[in-house]
Amino acid sequence: MRRLWLVRHARPLVEPGLCYGASDMPADAADTERAARELAAVLPAGATLVMSGLQRAQQLARALQARRPELALPLCDPRLNEMDFGRFELSRWDAIDRAEFDAWTDNFHSHRFGGRESVAELLARVGQALHDAGLIQPSTEKQYPASQDLVWFTHAGVIRAASLLHARPDARPLATDWPAQAPAFGGWHCLDWPLPYGAGKGYSFQG
Repeated sequence: MRRLWLVRHARPLVEPGLCYGASDMPADAADTERAARELAAVLPAGATLVMSGLQRAQQLARALQARRPELALPLCDPRLNEMDFGRFELSRWDAIDRAEFDAWTDNFHSHRFGGRESVAELLARVGQALHDAGLIQPSTEKQYPASQDLVWFTHAGVIRAASLLHARPDARPLATDWPAQAPAFGGWHCLDWPLPYGAGKGYSFQG
């Protein structure tokens, strides 16, 4: 069994109420250090660290590794980046026309909200990252040591996508299927892998 730690970046330095996904902004330094301290206290030895390509996630990954220098430096995987909201990036959520939300809700899986990336495309890249990590595969022949921990420093959208794929690897979700919960800023969500292909279960939630 492997444990996937899905760690959300600390509070970003962005005006409340703005739509941000692929936009790259730093996180609050004090909140980053608080999150790193809490995670460093519980993360098992030998964990592999992987971070998104956005600085708010990278700050936390590097702060954690500085507190746990026996761990290898974090790898960077842009597939862990937040969903790209295209032309709506850094717009106020309440300024986006209601028809745009309706179009997304009506075709939640395939519609590109903001014209850049769909939920289907987000699920595909997150699924490929899970596959490349050996967590999603078409057989159960490969076994992993129980102590092996993989840590993704990432974003709420990716955490929700990975959680959905853990439970339903072949899902074509409706808006009502999308996981409602994500960790608070600097919190994390743990999923245990591998399981019989297509049967997800077992998680813990922090923050």
